[in-house]
This record gives sequence, structure tokens and C-alpha cells, in this order.
Amino acid sequence: MACKKDPYKVGLDLLPPTDTLNVKTVDTSTVVAYSVFQDSVRSDETTLNIMGSLMDPIFGSTTAGIYAQYRLVAETPNFGINPALDSLVLQLPYGVIYGDTNALQTIRIYEISQNFYPDSVYYSNQHIETYKIPIATYTFKPDRYDSLTVGGVKTAPHIRINLTKVSNYLGNKLLHAPSAYLSTNDNFLLFMKGLYIESVPVSNGGALMSLDLTNTISKMALYFHNQSTDSLHFDFVVSSLSARFNHIDHNNYVDAVPELQQQVLHHDTTLGKNTLYVQGLGGMRVRLRLPFLKDFLKSGKIAINSAVLSFTNAQTDTSLQPPVKLNLLLIDTAGKVSLMTDQSEGTSYFNGFYIPGTRTYSFRISRQVQQILDGKTTNYDMYLQANDPTANVLVTDRISLTGTRPQLPSFSGDRVKLKLIYTKLH
Repeated sequence: MACKKDPYKVGLDLLPPTDTLNVKTVDTSTVVAYSVFQDSVRSDETTLNIMGSLMDPIFGSTTAGIYAQYRLVAETPNFGINPALDSLVLQLPYGVIYGDTNALQTIRIYEISQNFYPDSVYYSNQHIETYKIPIATYTFKPDRYDSLTVGGVKTAPHIRINLTKVSNYLGNKLLHAPSAYLSTNDNFLLFMKGLYIESVPVSNGGALMSLDLTNTISKMALYFHNQSTDSLHFDFVVSSLSARFNHIDHNNYVDAVPELQQQVLHHDTTLGKNTLYVQGLGGMRVRLRLPFLKDFLKSGKIAINSAVLSFTNAQTDTSLQPPVKLNLLLIDTAGKVSLMTDQSEGTSYFNGFYIPGTRTYSFRISRQVQQILDGKTTNYDMYLQANDPTANVLVTDRISLTGTRPQLPSFSGDRVKLKLIYTKLH
């Protein structure tokens, strides 16, 4: 990690001068690229769920809501004689916050009315049915640093929402549920199908918050008393067996900058020469191709020593951080997405990580290019996107990149580049 040498040139100085005469370097090969909708990403049972609303100065509005099942912490609970409700509290533990933590956020909680299942696939553009009237509405500023005291115990930062502030409906429904519905979790999910946590869109600022719903702090806590005991509680939790997924709304990009709208909404692909847009949460990605690779064979066969595709961050606003890593994938003529050949060599070889010092992402695609030139594989188009289809993670980050031929000369050095180092074979 401490080595400062260019990994794509290491070893050239070990060759005798006569062996390097046929080694050529070129970075002017044509790259065609433009941004397109990603439409949706799979969002069920991800490691973390996303909640909140963000008004991005480039991409416009993004709002994230969560559907989640809550299960009995223990089956066949005994609430005692004449149980009476005190309160029902929803706890949501903070994770990473992307955006402005000083902006107020508002969420609404609804009871889900439709069955959904942990072994089913759900995407970020899907909805399921809920009862129309919210159980609770809560406005807050995200605070992931200050701990809370719950029952006399200091607890990690989290959001606490009293679900019985407006109505005791759900609290009494749970406390006085028929015993048959409390006998097993399968029966309970027929009785209480889950909660939908809906985020209200912000008009400026805002943030997207990652939540670990399977964390021990995450739960609905039912507080009650009965004929013999004053202070009791019973928990309903999101476990690894609970169905859960995110719904993401980008508001059709009506709040995005005009150039983005023209490129993505109105399909002006020529604008990819100036700026490219990549956004997580089923937002948008870059489609690109290398149309003239086989022109390198006009003067005879070549051996690819190195082929590196690089992209440069075009953003000057540092309030919203770029993705730590981007992903480069193949897309065949039927629209099927697959991994690049070089990706099998591992991430340290294939790369894709953001380098703050140079503001770049780079991908080594040497084997892929060689196979195309050898006629062993088709020169398919590629996708550059924030989410990794092999990982069960939702990515909130986004970035605008310098295009393939930016209008301003000062940005020409930051254009999308395919840098080839190759040897001409006799």
C-alpha cells in the first residue's frame, strides 16, 4: 500500500532497451459514454436499510422508505391478568448518515396490510399496501453521536417514536391480541404484517440514513402494566427471518439540473461528452463502449501489457462524498449483466476504488481487451454503476464525472480515458 510506483508501468525498466522498442502507449482511443436510468435495484434483506430524504444540488430529490416485518421476541407471551397499555415505542438505531444532519426530517409510520415474504424478491421501485391513516408522524434532526437513557440504561444513539401519541390503536391491538395469533411467529404475521416507515420529501438539504434493523436496539417496545405489576414491557423485533425492503423515489428527476435532465430524461447521449452521472439507490449509471478497439490490429497482432479505463470526479462540492468504489460490468445484446474477465483477479487488481489525491476511479481491463482483440469474446457495452450486484448492500452515494470530450479545454485532461500499453508482435 505504501508503494508510489505506477502499477501499470512496474517492470518495464527491467527489460533490455531492445525489447521495449515495440512497446507503445496510447490514451486517445475513443470511448463513447452517456448516463441512463438504472430503474431499480434489488432492495430486500440488505445488510442495512435506508431512510430519509435528500435534496441533492445536482441529482435533485431522493426519498427512501422501509417496509419491515416485526416478530415476537418470544412466542406465546403471557401479559398477565388485566393488562393495560402504557405506550408503544419504535426504536431505530443510526448508522452512517449521508448528507446534512442539521436539516429536519419527517417520517410517517403506517401499518402494512399486505402479506410479504422473506424468500421473495423486492426491488427499490416496489410498493406494498398499507392502511391509509398513519399511526404516527415524527419530525427530528438526525443525531448519531448523543446516547439516550432508556429504563435507566445508557443506550447508543437511536430514534425513538411514540406510536401511541396520537392513538392507542396499535398498542392495544398487540397487547390484546388473541392467544392463537401469539402462539407462533407465523400466526403473528397474519395478525400484524409489519410497518412502513415513510420519509417525507425535504425541499432543501436533508440526508439519507442507514439503519441496521436487526440490531438489538431496533424494536417495537410494548410498555404495559397488569393487575400485579406496574412496569412491564415486551419487544417485537426485526430478525434475520423478517421480510424487509426499501422503496426509493427519485421524483422522476424533476428537481435535477437541466443538463442531467436533458441527458437522462430526454436521451441526449451527446451530453455524455461533457458530464456523466452515477447514482446509487437505483438511480442512474453510465453506459459506455469502446467502438474502435480492433483498429489496433490494422498493423498486425498486438499483446496488451496493460489496459486501464479511468474516470475523473467533476464535482467541486465536497459536502456529499463520492462513492468509495464504483463497479464496471458487461452488458450483452440481450441486456444481461455479467462480470468483467479481469474481475476474477480480485479487487486489488481490477480496482474501481476512489483515489482522493487524483480524484479518479480506474479499472484494469487488460485481459478483457486482449480477448476482444483475439476474437475470443464480443466487444460488449459496459455499465459503470454505484451498486455491486454481487453484494447485498444499498449505496446512497452519487457522483458526476468528467465526460469523454469535455467542452472546456481546462477539463480535457480529466476526460474518460482508456490507456493502453501494448507490444507489437512480429
